[in-house]
Amino acid sequence: MTNKNVSFVWAFKEFIWPRKKIVAIGLVLIILKSLSGLVLPYATKNLIDEIIPSQDMKALGLLLVVVVVSIIIQALSSFSLTRLLSVEAQHLISLLRAKVQKKLLTLPVSFFDNNKSGALVSRVMTDVEGVRNLVGTGLVQLIGGSLTSVISLVILIKINAMMTLFVLLPVALFAFIAMKAFGYIRPIFRVRGKINAEVTGRLTETLNGIRVIKGFNAEAQERKTFEHGVERLFLNVKKSLTATAMMTSSSALLLGLASTAIMGMGGYYIMNGSMTYGEFVSYTLFLGFMIAPIVQMSNIGSQLTEAMAGLDRTQELMNMAEEDDPQVRTVKIDKVKGDILFDRVSFSYEKGKEVLHDISFSAPAGSVTALVGSSGSGKSTIAGLAASFLNPNKGRVTLDGIDLSKANLNSYRSNLGVVLQDDFLYEGTIRENILFPRPNATEEELLEAVKGAYVNEFTDRFDDGLDTVIGERGVKLSGGQRQRISIARALLANPRIIILDEATSNLDSESETFIQKSLQELMKDRTTFVIAHRLSTIQKAHQILVIEEGKIKERGKHQELLDKKGRYYDLYTYQSRI
Repeated sequence: MTNKNVSFVWAFKEFIWPRKKIVAIGLVLIILKSLSGLVLPYATKNLIDEIIPSQDMKALGLLLVVVVVSIIIQALSSFSLTRLLSVEAQHLISLLRAKVQKKLLTLPVSFFDNNKSGALVSRVMTDVEGVRNLVGTGLVQLIGGSLTSVISLVILIKINAMMTLFVLLPVALFAFIAMKAFGYIRPIFRVRGKINAEVTGRLTETLNGIRVIKGFNAEAQERKTFEHGVERLFLNVKKSLTATAMMTSSSALLLGLASTAIMGMGGYYIMNGSMTYGEFVSYTLFLGFMIAPIVQMSNIGSQLTEAMAGLDRTQELMNMAEEDDPQVRTVKIDKVKGDILFDRVSFSYEKGKEVLHDISFSAPAGSVTALVGSSGSGKSTIAGLAASFLNPNKGRVTLDGIDLSKANLNSYRSNLGVVLQDDFLYEGTIRENILFPRPNATEEELLEAVKGAYVNEFTDRFDDGLDTVIGERGVKLSGGQRQRISIARALLANPRIIILDEATSNLDSESETFIQKSLQELMKDRTTFVIAHRLSTIQKAHQILVIEEGKIKERGKHQELLDKKGRYYDLYTYQSRI
């Protein structure tokens, strides 16, 4: 089965069928609109062939009343149709955006490592918009238009079968061209979604990294990259416009030829006396009713094709495996003691390129395990495995004897706290950022975390204190201040297991003094993993693991490792000289 069929069946079950009542009302309204529209051609025939020759004023008045009523029904049904379906379509778009965002948050960290945030924003906000053409007026107009065409075709055959046969030839040819064009356009729309996401992603990155761009005087380079992306988008649109123009011009040509044939044949039949003037005018109007929806269908068909292309990408995302797979992660963790064990763990990000090789160590409850080593040695990967952001390719990581790859993530991560090197802060107040893990914490608990991380040391100097707005990603604060907010957040979360990734890397000497005290408070009776380049921060660790090239080269306490005069000794003495 092709992706196209899968997508339509999925879209029908997912979006149209649950809204069958609204769509059914829409269909009734479009049938009313279509049938009321057919009154005018009939009325025109009666007016020319019967009422005018007989000069029947009463029949003329009655005819006008019927026409006015049909026009009012047409207008009301058209308004109700747009109001009902367009509102429902917009409601569906908002629900679908929320659903896609919810799904995104369930995907593993590796997915986000491989996809730009801006591109994912585009998938949430733009790809789903096409659904309005499925539940909105698009699909219903397609069905209603088809119905109008079929009814008009039956009437046309009844008036003059031979003329209708001549008309159907160019119409059938146009339908064939349109179908081919839709098949050609759909992959173009799919690629457009991809390019659009890439361009949006790059633009988002550019705006986030504006300081670096200006600092390196790289505006011209960024401008060129963006212009290249916009050019790719333009070339894609140009391709689809060519196909659309082909449909529009072929419809104008073929329908023009059909009209010419009708003029000739109609004139011939009227001269022969086998067709009245009223029948000819009526035939021409009915022909318009048959052809107009076909031409309109090419436009609606193009919209539906674009909708399906966007939904293809949405479906692709919705079918991805979730991180917390309920079939695999069946063990709920209730009470956490905090014993973590790495048992012969190997890990690779790409097949055949292992970054950790046969790592084994134990981190008992309440202990501090420090991970040191050169950049790229595998320290952050070990921390990622302990946080269950990653799963081992071989071996096991266990918590209190429970294999973390089988543990329910929600139950595990509610006991986990992280302070990362790239501390993440929302645009908002300092208070909101600290309350992030526990929005319902009491003021007393909040202030305890604030004091514990020495955040009050700098917020007391701000006019608005904890209610100071810090700007996107905390740009209005120093690195040390941002780090202390991250530590206060971890203190408030009150976890059993803590991962500190370069938690003191952004600190000046004064801040580091404050933080060292708060970290001691944070690590008390909690199983802690510390990654640090600054070895002065980990001298009190229960065990230090020296990681090099994905293996544990040395292990022991600070003084023991210094006495060995090995790799740790080299790292420590080198830093002491700096």
